[in-house]
Amino acid sequence: MTHVPFLDLGAQYRSIREELTPVLQSVMESTAFAGGPFVAGFEKEFAAYCGCEQAIGVSSGTSALWLALVGLGVGPGDEVITTPNTFIATAEAISFCGATPVFVDVDPVTYTMDPDLLEPAITARTKAIIPVHLYGQPADMDPILAVARRHGLIVVEDACQAHGAEYKSRKAGSLGDAGCFSFYPGKNLGAYGEAGAVVTDNAELAQRIRMLRDHGQSEKYKHACIGWNDRMDGLQGAVLSVKLRHLDRWNDARRERADFYDELLEDLPQIVLPREARYAKHTYHIYAVRVPSRDKLLAALNSQGIGGGIHYPIPIHLQKAYECLGYARGSFPVAEDSAREVLSLPMYPELTIEQLEKVADALAALLRTRDVVAASPTPAS
Repeated sequence: MTHVPFLDLGAQYRSIREELTPVLQSVMESTAFAGGPFVAGFEKEFAAYCGCEQAIGVSSGTSALWLALVGLGVGPGDEVITTPNTFIATAEAISFCGATPVFVDVDPVTYTMDPDLLEPAITARTKAIIPVHLYGQPADMDPILAVARRHGLIVVEDACQAHGAEYKSRKAGSLGDAGCFSFYPGKNLGAYGEAGAVVTDNAELAQRIRMLRDHGQSEKYKHACIGWNDRMDGLQGAVLSVKLRHLDRWNDARRERADFYDELLEDLPQIVLPREARYAKHTYHIYAVRVPSRDKLLAALNSQGIGGGIHYPIPIHLQKAYECLGYARGSFPVAEDSAREVLSLPMYPELTIEQLEKVADALAALLRTRDVVAASPTPAS
């Protein structure tokens, strides 16, 4: 039986093992473990890749978001607008600044921030907007940036799932005041542990974040501000430099596999397929479909040796951690509908045609089985 894991990091490692081994040996021999030349080298390469002047390596995507907001002056009493259907780190970064997350619903086709809902959410306390480039597809940035300019607001892109994605031929992360990336191992550009980065054209912001990530040091033992330990380690910098050389090829492979899924699944009326926005180059960190009876369907796929995921089953405004914000069920209906119905299918560059066909055939068979699927998903408008 052909097994189809949701993610296969081992296959990717084997494809680049000969490149990685000498680079990791160099890190060991130089003992450049915390920051240092391997991180600096990756920062330069990643900034150039994103089309930005600066990149600052940090310990995670969560830290990237937090330090970008702190560096831009977001603090207690401020409000930051974002979306509720994202990983909780987006909201956590806001909260750890002492600010308050304010949510707006998402577009029913892309599941990214609906720009038409932004202006009504702005108050005298609003300081920033965090659009989330979800699943590998950028949010519609032009109208978001236009609202921000009218109201004098900061824009921090959560590009943690959008390495190499493009908005009107510009790289995700390069459009706002800062762009934040996670290099969690399962990402399109993944480290071998935890790591993240902030990209920006603002040299002053970059310098502040460099100090904040290193205990507020302007130079060794001279602490210009209260900071934290959020440095990227040298091993991750070295791994990411090697992997960055392959990122476009891997993203192209993801797009090819997404196209093949589309062809195999397009005639199934019970399924809503992901759509690439007219302005976007989608990199398919996640291939997310919407299906009825999602949980039953996922369990049935798992029983056939097919992996799957849910991104994300509970919107942030309905999480216990954020019940203090006072949102009720029904506050953001599009996000809530997608949370009930979104199913993430296996997606990685090394997926074979045989594996893709197995996933599609199993889905088709299950969607014709009444005891598994009893209804149709909410249609995308």
